[in-house]
Amino acid sequence: MKYLVLIAVVVLACMYWRSKRGQGEAPPGPKAGNPAAAPPVLPEEMVRCRVCALHLPRAEAAADAQGRLYCSDKHLLADADKDRR
Repeated sequence: MKYLVLIAVVVLACMYWRSKRGQGEAPPGPKAGNPAAAPPVLPEEMVRCRVCALHLPRAEAAADAQGRLYCSDKHLLADADKDRR
């Protein structure tokens, strides 16, 4: 019997704690008036490497004089060597 009373007290204490926990607190996350909150990141245009067909963001791509895009300088030079032959 004493274990039943102990379990009931623990359950009631947990229910009380959970009901009070959510009161008075704002949900975590950026606040509307907070100037330090970062703006949402916009999606970037994805481009394809001419050598290996890897897709990567345009900002990370290497471009040659004609504007062709590559995933790395190594592929840029490899394609340039191929064009010279």
